[in-house]
Amino acid sequence: MVNFEWRGHGESAPAHGDFGTAEMLQDALAVIDACELDQLIPCAASHAGWVAIELRRELGHRVPALVLLDWIVTEPEAEFVELIGRLQSERDWRRARDTLLQTWRGSVPRPEIDDALAVMRKHSARMWRRAGREIASSYTRYGSPVQALAELDSPPRVLHLYGQPHSPDYLAAQRRFAGEHDWFRVKRLQVSSHFSMLEAPNDVAMAIDAVAAEVTERAR
Repeated sequence: MVNFEWRGHGESAPAHGDFGTAEMLQDALAVIDACELDQLIPCAASHAGWVAIELRRELGHRVPALVLLDWIVTEPEAEFVELIGRLQSERDWRRARDTLLQTWRGSVPRPEIDDALAVMRKHSARMWRRAGREIASSYTRYGSPVQALAELDSPPRVLHLYGQPHSPDYLAAQRRFAGEHDWFRVKRLQVSSHFSMLEAPNDVAMAIDAVAAEVTERAR
């Protein structure tokens, strides 16, 4: 397993100047080249999934599958679009951020989730507004992640694991899409927060292992 942090995050060097999805893709490709990975299954949380999709577009069958975590993979609702618009505002970004963090936290107190949110809260206005810009740009360009995947010449196997939103309609929409596209699967985990990997790490790990095993079996 290879894990890395995006520029300007965690222990990575501070980001000098602006960047977006295109630069994040180049960072990911640099890590892949440095690790000499012939084949990989990107496991991407939330909007890092846009980079995962671009990795498939760039590397083709070297990326046989994707595991996407906690993402709005269908066309976003108007409320979310409005919130992401506010996130880009000099005046409203902080309130929009706080709304997102409160929603993501869920109803079950967990120290690891509170720690993650505390780290996210420390990011600058520039970083949060950049995130809003890149998220809005990707949805505007593709409509939704599943639409972007469907438009690839040859979509990979895709598993979406998530906890939020809890709406039955959201799960039903993904199941309808899966019924029409045999390369897509969805599983809603019994978690309260936006952070399945923190709230249900064993379930997420087992699902990733199952995807890897399936890819290995299909390659034989």
